[in-house]
Amino acid sequence: MIRVTVAARSSVVRAGLESVVRSSSSLHLAGALDWSLLPVADLEADVLLFDAGDGPLDGMQAMIGQKPAVMLLDSADPLRVSAALRAGARAVISREASPEEIEAAVQAVHVGLVVLSAGSLPDLASIARPAAEALAEPLSDRELEVLNLIAEGQSNKLIAHALGISEHTVKTHVASIFVKLGAASRTEAVSQAIRRGLVML
Repeated sequence: MIRVTVAARSSVVRAGLESVVRSSSSLHLAGALDWSLLPVADLEADVLLFDAGDGPLDGMQAMIGQKPAVMLLDSADPLRVSAALRAGARAVISREASPEEIEAAVQAVHVGLVVLSAGSLPDLASIARPAAEALAEPLSDRELEVLNLIAEGQSNKLIAHALGISEHTVKTHVASIFVKLGAASRTEAVSQAIRRGLVML
């Protein structure tokens, strides 16, 4: 089961998210807290379910740390979605999301995927596109193909099969992608790519 810590300033929202986690057969409630009072980055949990609401996102990166986080926002405003991604969120969904959507987002980030609300994608792409052009060395067409397959959760072996190349060649492309995006992991590479408008899920 996926251990989930719920973090929300509102006790009402916190109770609602706790109920969502408890009602799921694949999730386990590891804890719940008011993130405005207690740090959350070092908690023992697999995924952080974080309700940011309409609050400021400045400083969230230090709070979240490297913990896979599903962030709930009050709107799909592309500027806030972009800020949430910069803060380290791997999934950004609406506070109005159904229990099934929340559970799916938690499961997705737990396996290294990135989740965004479909409504935010077109505007988010227009915001992120200038950053893509700012790469010191752009990704090649082949590297973009590999990156998109990574974003789909494909292993090196499956990517090699899909593209008709060797697994060693895939590893070389992955290493190059990491360097160009300044990423240390596949998850970070996908997050960076989404922020830069290189990948849309």
